[in-house]
Amino acid sequence: MLFTTRPTLQGTFGMVSSTHWLASQSAMAVLEAGGNAYDAAVAGAFVLHVVEPHLNGPAGEVPILLAPAGGEVRVLCGQGVAPAGATVAHYRGLGLDLVPGTGPLAAAVPGAFDAWLLLLRDHGTKPLDEVLKYAVGYAEHGHAPVENVGATVDSVRKLFETEWTSSAELYLPGGRAPRPGELFRNPALAATWKRLLAETAGVGDREARIDAAREVWRSGFIAEALVGQAARPTMDTSGERHTGTLTAADLAGWSAGYERPVSYDWNGWTVCKAGPWSQGPVFLQQLALLPPELPAYGSADYVHLLVEGCKLAMADREAWYGDAAEVPLAELLSDAYNAGRRDLIGAKASEELRPGSPGGREPRLPGYARVEAGMSTAFDPLGAGEPTVAQVAADGTTRGDTCHLDVVDRWGNMVAATPSGGWLQSNPVVPELGFPLGTRLQMAWLEEGLPNSLTPGRRPRTTLTPSIALRDGVPVLAFGTPGGDQQDQWQLHFFLAAVLRHRVRGGLDLQGAIDAPNWHNDSFPSSFYPRGRRPGSVTVESRTDPRVVEELRRRGHDVTVAPDWSEGRLCAVARDPETGVLSAAANPRGMQGYAVGR
Repeated sequence: MLFTTRPTLQGTFGMVSSTHWLASQSAMAVLEAGGNAYDAAVAGAFVLHVVEPHLNGPAGEVPILLAPAGGEVRVLCGQGVAPAGATVAHYRGLGLDLVPGTGPLAAAVPGAFDAWLLLLRDHGTKPLDEVLKYAVGYAEHGHAPVENVGATVDSVRKLFETEWTSSAELYLPGGRAPRPGELFRNPALAATWKRLLAETAGVGDREARIDAAREVWRSGFIAEALVGQAARPTMDTSGERHTGTLTAADLAGWSAGYERPVSYDWNGWTVCKAGPWSQGPVFLQQLALLPPELPAYGSADYVHLLVEGCKLAMADREAWYGDAAEVPLAELLSDAYNAGRRDLIGAKASEELRPGSPGGREPRLPGYARVEAGMSTAFDPLGAGEPTVAQVAADGTTRGDTCHLDVVDRWGNMVAATPSGGWLQSNPVVPELGFPLGTRLQMAWLEEGLPNSLTPGRRPRTTLTPSIALRDGVPVLAFGTPGGDQQDQWQLHFFLAAVLRHRVRGGLDLQGAIDAPNWHNDSFPSSFYPRGRRPGSVTVESRTDPRVVEELRRRGHDVTVAPDWSEGRLCAVARDPETGVLSAAANPRGMQGYAVGR
């Protein structure tokens, strides 16, 4: 066992891990009150909207993986689609070649709220008011914000004060950003949820009330306010004011839904992910590219292998993933295809974007990805893959980050979810509601004929990618991380560390695997505006062995040594099917993620 920042928690009653301690403890309170993992997850998720508003919001999106005790793993898709008016022609007609990174033009149909309520209706046991009371309490009576809330607000102060004045009213009261140690309140959000509960009080049974609340979101006062906000001319990253495309019909016509996961069997494990409307299969392709024998853990050979495999998987993501065309997943995950792709990994770092030809199909890359080796497209480190939001710009080009939440209960129900979008710097706050619209359409291309082309009624390809892993067909591990394009890079290293190396007290040492030095590369187009890439780049934590850094550079990697604790924000829970022992761990980086349980 290696030294870790915290213990891997173990118990038998229930475990929660999330990116904020108040969400973790709120979810745990629901478990203590007799709720199951799904009740707890919904309560924690709505708290995340309140305490991490710079990272997610109710009008954002969320993919959820759930593994009911004794049942099959399912994906609950909370990624909304492009509105009916969101066509390539419309955006091109405005003189745009990219979807803006902020503003209503980037807003998809909001997906997070409906997905959480569908999860509660179908798999939870608690009434709506019981799971919402924690979020209502923190919004109404206040919470002590983490440092990055105020830092993010300060970074967009000029934009808020001159353009997004409804955001200034909430986040700059008296001209001051929220400060740690002082209570911060969101009375408009509290009033929104209280009105929602009042309008649905007495409507049938538990399930009927939840459905009534979903209707209020889709066609009631919430929908009216969201559509009204989308129609307001808003300054965005293009430097112009635009109105959005979201309409009442778009909101009324969409709801979250269930899907089968995509899975891959590796070394006795089965890893389940959302489909190629997410980047989830990138994780599976990276597993498929691994050779039968791995180099020594943490060595230069090991890091080189994982980085180069990631480049190949991400190149396939750019050529083949999306919701606007059929994706040849069976071929992309086949042994024959990956054996050929594995041969492309040489002794030196590659700077090329090299998609494959599954089933003999000819790959086509977006125009922004077609760049010669050795060249970089416009790369904005503040916009690459939902970076840590302490590093943000002041001109409206900021990105938000993301949250994560995992829960396992005493009955063996398990859930992993990665909420994101609708963060405070994405769009102006809807004054009647206390939260903004999202910006996920920025991930779609304004180029016809691609799997990820902007297409009405289709989902923009998201970076959000929670994970559930099974052993011999039984769910064992739920995990995930914020981080945009980095998510399936950080998760792969965590997973390999957890299942191959770290052990503690007879089980997986989740904390040791989370604490281990991590890395990422940006050799492919960012999913976020302005969509840049840095061929050959690798960013490692400074805790990485200097000899490994030197060898990576000798092999041609452009290595950036980042601060000690800067790569990865993982959460994880696990259940040993033989003993019933539950475990959990959370990321120490940023000093706000926490695991709780007993």
